[in-house]
Amino acid sequence: MPVKLKYGSNKSSSKQASIVDRLHLDNRFVRYALVAMLGCFVVLLGVLGFYYFKYEHIVNDRLAKGPMFASVSQIYAAPREIRDGQKLSVSSIAADLRRAGYNNNPQLGTFQQNGDSLFIKPGPESYHTPDGATIYAPGGIVDKITAENGAALSAYELEPQLITALSEENSRTKRRMVTYKDIPPEMVKAITSIEDRNFFEHSGVNFLRIAKCGVEDLTSGRKRCGGSTITMQLARGFFLSPEKRLKRKFIEILITFQLESRFSKQQIFEMYANQMNLGHRGSYDINGLGEASQAFFGKDLKQLDTAECALLAGMYQSPSRLNPYRHPERAIARRNVVLDSMVETGAISASAATRAKAEPLRLTTADVDASEAPYFVDLVHDQLVQRISDQDLAHQSLRIYTSLDPDLQHAASDAVEIGMKNVDEIIRKRNAKSTAPFTYPQVALVALNPHTGQILALVGGRNYSASQLDHAISKRPTGSIFKPFVYAAAYNSSLNGTSLGESGVFTAATHLNDTPTTFTFDHGRQTYSPNNFKGDFRGDVIAAYALAHSLNNATISLGQQIGFENVAALARSAGIAAARGTPSVSLGAYAATPIDMAGAYTVFANGGVRLKPWMLASVRNTSGDIVSDYSPEAKQVMDPRAAYLTQSLLEATMNYGSAAVVRGRGFSAPGAGKTGTSHDAWFAGYTSNLICIVWVGNDDYTDVKIQGADAAAPIWAEFMKRAIKLPQYSDVKSFSPPDGVSIAKIDSDTGLLADVSCSTHTMNVAFLDGTAPTASCSQMNENPQNFFQKLFGLGGHAAPVSPYAPPTPSPAGTAPPSSPTSAPPAGSPAAPQPAQPEQPKKKKNIFQKIFGGGNDKDNKQPQPAQSPQ
Repeated sequence: MPVKLKYGSNKSSSKQASIVDRLHLDNRFVRYALVAMLGCFVVLLGVLGFYYFKYEHIVNDRLAKGPMFASVSQIYAAPREIRDGQKLSVSSIAADLRRAGYNNNPQLGTFQQNGDSLFIKPGPESYHTPDGATIYAPGGIVDKITAENGAALSAYELEPQLITALSEENSRTKRRMVTYKDIPPEMVKAITSIEDRNFFEHSGVNFLRIAKCGVEDLTSGRKRCGGSTITMQLARGFFLSPEKRLKRKFIEILITFQLESRFSKQQIFEMYANQMNLGHRGSYDINGLGEASQAFFGKDLKQLDTAECALLAGMYQSPSRLNPYRHPERAIARRNVVLDSMVETGAISASAATRAKAEPLRLTTADVDASEAPYFVDLVHDQLVQRISDQDLAHQSLRIYTSLDPDLQHAASDAVEIGMKNVDEIIRKRNAKSTAPFTYPQVALVALNPHTGQILALVGGRNYSASQLDHAISKRPTGSIFKPFVYAAAYNSSLNGTSLGESGVFTAATHLNDTPTTFTFDHGRQTYSPNNFKGDFRGDVIAAYALAHSLNNATISLGQQIGFENVAALARSAGIAAARGTPSVSLGAYAATPIDMAGAYTVFANGGVRLKPWMLASVRNTSGDIVSDYSPEAKQVMDPRAAYLTQSLLEATMNYGSAAVVRGRGFSAPGAGKTGTSHDAWFAGYTSNLICIVWVGNDDYTDVKIQGADAAAPIWAEFMKRAIKLPQYSDVKSFSPPDGVSIAKIDSDTGLLADVSCSTHTMNVAFLDGTAPTASCSQMNENPQNFFQKLFGLGGHAAPVSPYAPPTPSPAGTAPPSSPTSAPPAGSPAAPQPAQPEQPKKKKNIFQKIFGGGNDKDNKQPQPAQSPQ
């Protein structure tokens, strides 16, 4: 029987035949099509490979240049000094150290609190040397400070506080770098819930989402749907422009693959968190969650709660439109959308979202002056650019230590805010019936240490967000706050042996002529006829009274006797560079900045030594190594005794004269000061440990029409009241005279020693030993006729009973003793205007003599023309 052999199954061949049949591979056209598709696929792979490696090269080049972000330079305040006797608790000192980073960063430093004692140990990256100390403060009073070796210390400096951080990029940027571990989990969940829910699962690109957005954009005709993942947004932010084009999206995907292959998800999120732009403050962009947390909440990123995390996460969509300061309703609505998304993704519960939605916006103050001293920071930045090249500043992470005191900066910002509300009210009342438009004035405040020159606080305008013009460095005519330099020049000249008229030595009791006078200069070719406020001339007055009540003609007559060029020379030595030897220099016609005037007043407060105001102390790298240190500049410009004698007149001005307005405002500590009014309003004053200059004026140089006593003095008083409540400025001391100088109480009308017969008009002023008056008020009774002539203004000016005869002013029409030989140079204030008809001399009646308070308003008399500066 034949056997039928079976050699395997034909199922396989049948299956292959069926595939061929179905694909029609026996058809050559089909085969050609498949080959073409395969070719296209190969070409596409080649193109993708080409561009992948092309952009890999671009990414490599970018990463090879250094970190993904530009270097961040951190700007620090001055170290806070702890001294014996200060009202400070151990817990408040510990809080300062904690804010500075101690314990959180052992490399910076550590501290240990034990009851009423605190042991502080700086680390290798500290601003200070590693020498530690223990501070004892039982009952909230610093009782003792000891070094590690047990030696007693009178003071100890804490680690400086961070003011702000700058990132030098193409735009002005502020950024505080954070690591992934610094980012609270709620923030990660909030961002991923609203921006990229599958961020930790996908490979960098969500193709389905991109396809949906593509269809949506095509059907709507608008390019609003993003479809980008967090990694794609990061790729776009670092390497591409934000415009929406198909080619750009293709490149974005390729760079995304590069980033995903190089970095972990945590690293990518960290870069994203530092790259996010969340709006701006003033002229700076706010980049990164670390800076945004400080800018909007005044907190460290780790301290944010769920609602605050949701607010920042939502703002990224449109930082300007969702700015919580300008559009709180929009910001809250967007925050709540983020919270709903967090519920949908299971990040938080519905009840937690409800609680977060009920939370109000708890934003930090919108005034960046108080928190970050922006005008100060701008000046620091400008100085750094001058001293350290832009290239070095942009590519180094530097620690920049400055002179700023954050507590005093807050006091300055608060005082300016309160004071300018008062100024605005004056402006509104004055223009209540006017239909013409009007503007509100600007302001500047500068505070510095009179013994070191360090600028402790600086406000350059009323609102940094509205205007970044720094008025602290704007040159303006100084008005009557310049007048003390006339009296200082007189004292200095006398001490140098220069005779002043018939009296010989200039003193606070020297008599000056305050009558309508035409002064000549430039060899008689030019004349100057100033006026007093409201034409109120006082006749024969003593020098202390003239300065205390800011009498113009008396001051110019003194300047004429000692030589206007001598006055100008002293002013230039003190830092008022524009001063020139003309009569108007005596009234502050030449311009200076508030910082200049703060530096100039150190001459009076620091024994005749002028300290140049400074802001930069030291620049160091991240390891704490010194890059550059800066030393303050000091120069002896006048005799210490002359400085104190001038200071004594300024004390009298604050206690008895035009500056006494600050006493009425509640400032009662020992102090010296002077009001000033030209087209602007000024106040300059100081205590034993603090100088403060306040300026108020219009940007267009028009007359602000408010006296210094009404505009600037209240701000000064508010600031000083706040300052002396701070531990570091509470120990205000009385001014101590140097050897060879003593204090005497004199009659402010006659300059004689005060006794019971003249007790209503007295002042305490300083005299060089041997130059104080020897006669007293009671001795005036020996010559009743002269007394009544002086008191009632009868007859001529009787010679006062004084050890010194009154100086004889130069007759009108003749050159002063030290008249300059040429007119002011180009660029300085022009020559005074022609003389006005001389006013008849006015004698004071008894009521004017007894009750007249005087005023320092200078802008009513003809002034030299000013060039805008």
